[in-house]
Amino acid sequence: MSTSTSTSMYQVVADLDNFPYPTTSNDNPILQNYHAFRIAGIPKTLGYVPNELITTFPWPSDTWSISNNTITLLTPPTATASTRTAILLPTIQALVSHGILRGWRNETFPLYGPDGTIILEIERAASALFGIVTYGVQMLCYTQPQDSNTPLLWIAKRSSLKQTYPGMLDTTAAGGLSTGLPPREAIMREATEEAGIPGDLMRGEMRFVDRISYFHVNMEGGMELLQPEVEYLYELRLEGGVVPRPSDSEVEDFRLWGVQEVKEALGEGRFKPNSAVVVVDFLLRRGLLDGEDGERIRERLHRDLPLPVVDHEGGRV
Repeated sequence: MSTSTSTSMYQVVADLDNFPYPTTSNDNPILQNYHAFRIAGIPKTLGYVPNELITTFPWPSDTWSISNNTITLLTPPTATASTRTAILLPTIQALVSHGILRGWRNETFPLYGPDGTIILEIERAASALFGIVTYGVQMLCYTQPQDSNTPLLWIAKRSSLKQTYPGMLDTTAAGGLSTGLPPREAIMREATEEAGIPGDLMRGEMRFVDRISYFHVNMEGGMELLQPEVEYLYELRLEGGVVPRPSDSEVEDFRLWGVQEVKEALGEGRFKPNSAVVVVDFLLRRGLLDGEDGERIRERLHRDLPLPVVDHEGGRV
């Protein structure tokens, strides 16, 4: 199926950003299906846990308080991030032993409080069960033909052995933003490991171009999990014979794609969903989306999330 209209590209974004608007508990019925996740001493909701998980998992009463559609991690008022992490860990391990949490990544994501500080770390695979904001980085490499104003994009095909979205199309490099890594360092590491891009080239030429946010509802293990996410986007123009090459088992191959070919693949659902919207963002910023929905797409790609969010790039683009 071929798709070349901005309406179709809008739907690509809407399919990922599929949590109903507006995002306030007072007038969003979907939140009736979740308990607000809070931590003692932190005056804000930090995530959303499905009611089904609340009722089917034996939450230890010495660690958790459950009442009034709220589930609270019981930690001392003066607890440090490491203390809260240690208190949470046995629950995460119990979720594994009960067969609820699968695909342990042995990598932690940070959870930020309303003041922008890290208040605990959580196993990456468990983050969606608690509906917290997670962060990622993505980079698109491109070339600019001398005889055309339209760029060609370096698109990756994910390995068929990947735990998530095997065999789907992807941006040139991408990854989650683990605890302790700034976005620029994280994407440089991913691009080196996955695509063999020289570090010196990235340090000199890679550009931070956008910070997008969306709110995804994902059916997993029979539960609708809430996944509010922020992605930092980078671009790198490749020339002089520099090309991305698979450097590990994450990527099957890289290929140079034309804009129309990319649009068709987007419309056919061949891209990993949260990478698809990065490609849409690239096309939008270059005026390569025909139609009148550019502003709607832009708004949908920069959604206000109803939870504490930090900006690691300080708002600069």
